[in-house]
Amino acid sequence: MEYRNISQLLEKVKKSGRRKRLAVAAAADAHVLEAACRAYEENIVQPYLIGDRPKMEALLEELGLSLPQEYLIHEPDVDRAARAAVALVREGQADYLMKGLLNTSNMLRAVLSRDGGLERTGTLSHMSINELPTYHKLLVVTDAGILIQPTLEEKAAIVRNAVGALRAMGYDCPKVAALAALEKVNPKMPETVDAAALKQMNQSGALEGCVVEGPISMDLVMDAEAAQIKGYQSPVVGNADILLVPNIACGNILNKSLRCLARSQQVGIVLGAQVPIVLTSRGATAQSKYLSIAVTAAMV
Repeated sequence: MEYRNISQLLEKVKKSGRRKRLAVAAAADAHVLEAACRAYEENIVQPYLIGDRPKMEALLEELGLSLPQEYLIHEPDVDRAARAAVALVREGQADYLMKGLLNTSNMLRAVLSRDGGLERTGTLSHMSINELPTYHKLLVVTDAGILIQPTLEEKAAIVRNAVGALRAMGYDCPKVAALAALEKVNPKMPETVDAAALKQMNQSGALEGCVVEGPISMDLVMDAEAAQIKGYQSPVVGNADILLVPNIACGNILNKSLRCLARSQQVGIVLGAQVPIVLTSRGATAQSKYLSIAVTAAMV
């Protein structure tokens, strides 16, 4: 199974018949509130909005929106709000988290705290899910937000996180492209060495539930005709589900290029903790935040 667009995922979430409980840290933001209210009205989530309550109430009134009062939790300090959101997960009162109007570092500090943080299922990594007008299905980019220069072991963990997330959504065997500038191993280009090692790990069973190809360049991943001209054969060619980038700089540039130049609808999620964390830019639109809330609900 695979999804052509985000609407298909939303349909799956809405058909589940169960609201997922979402804890939002530092929720006193118009776009966050608009997104959370929309997800609530569509029976996707039961939101716990933690932040400056008078400000949240004023914003809701300004937006013409309303929520049950018990869903508004007063905590104006952003660090304490992040810890309160994490505590709701630890206590079994929330199924997943969302970063509101605070820095990513503040949110992750609360998640990773030895005293009151969340359990980790592995290495933390970020993935974006992109709906592109020029591609026939959803496309994941990872890691574009957490690991700066991942080692081979960390890249394997990134793959496991992304594959696990897609399989939780219903994918059978996601196709992973370990990106590089060319298709041959070059010792002077460490990403090609790592990509080949990841492919070998996949073939030996150390990376399960997916197909890994690499090293492979972006044009061959996206353009089957270009791959045919170069004589490159792989089930990943023209049909990748996940793009594994060599480092955070490549991922950041690729993500922003897809959004700004290719008009991608983009969802941002942090994986590897006890629960998924909705993590979008503070400047992201209400639509982007809503989609991130709804799509992440498909994983829990």
